[in-house]
Amino acid sequence: MTRDQYTFTDPVALYAGIEPKTTHMKEPGLDRDLRDQPDLGEDSYRGTGRLTGRKALITGGDSGIGAATAIAFAREGADVAISYLPEEEPDAQRIAQIMRDDGANVLTLPGDLKDVDYCRSLIDATVDAFGGLDILVNNGGKQIYNDDISTLSDEQFDDTFKTNVYAMFWLTKAAVEHMPPGSAIINTTSIQAYSPSVGLVDYATTKAAINAFTKAIAQQLAPKGIRANAVAPGPIWTVLQPTHGQPEEKIEGFGEDTPLGRMGQPAELAPAFVFLASAESSYVLGETLNVNGGRPTP
Repeated sequence: MTRDQYTFTDPVALYAGIEPKTTHMKEPGLDRDLRDQPDLGEDSYRGTGRLTGRKALITGGDSGIGAATAIAFAREGADVAISYLPEEEPDAQRIAQIMRDDGANVLTLPGDLKDVDYCRSLIDATVDAFGGLDILVNNGGKQIYNDDISTLSDEQFDDTFKTNVYAMFWLTKAAVEHMPPGSAIINTTSIQAYSPSVGLVDYATTKAAINAFTKAIAQQLAPKGIRANAVAPGPIWTVLQPTHGQPEEKIEGFGEDTPLGRMGQPAELAPAFVFLASAESSYVLGETLNVNGGRPTP
């Protein structure tokens, strides 16, 4: 029997065959070049029509959590636009083809989230292509490990905030004027917002800001019928980790300190995004849904 997201299984033993080896790649890196490929749900996610007719934009949709979410949305019946860095074009085209093979209308939009004009253009392009926008997933992010604040450059701090926080603000601000009641905004935060690693000062700070932004904007947009929520991943195996997101010596044991004793896979995040995007979560606003292998959170 082919396993899908509904298959009864032991979560401890799941993905036991994937053990990342120490390797480093130049940022931003490509999924296709990883020695141990993440599971994006390409062969396992089964759609049930939960997003039929919906129109979604996902930042960072070329790889990792964004790609798994894009595949899931497409299989649930949505039209999907993905944004990504131009250097990530090979990964983006692979994900786009998977979605097209599933019958989705797909839009690929390369650019840099640090550019406010690009962020605004993403909304316009999605609305023009699909005739509207009712799901925005602010997922694209920057994470570079540095365990000494004296060598954490102003440029890196600024780039991390612009990518992770400013882009979320710019995109949300531009999107809401197009979003009808019933629309959903989903922001990707992190376990780092609650339990920051010593070498991720800038990244963890942005993730805490995303939590606060989500809870504040959810209250503001609720009367318009637009729901805003967040997903907080734990240690998930993506190309972000070996491209200086973690120190080299921590790659092989990545995620082993969770109660489940292993890292997570992007495919394990996609159902959370589908739930928050769908009408099933109509009474869920300002929530941070933790998908972290069992680590306690506030």
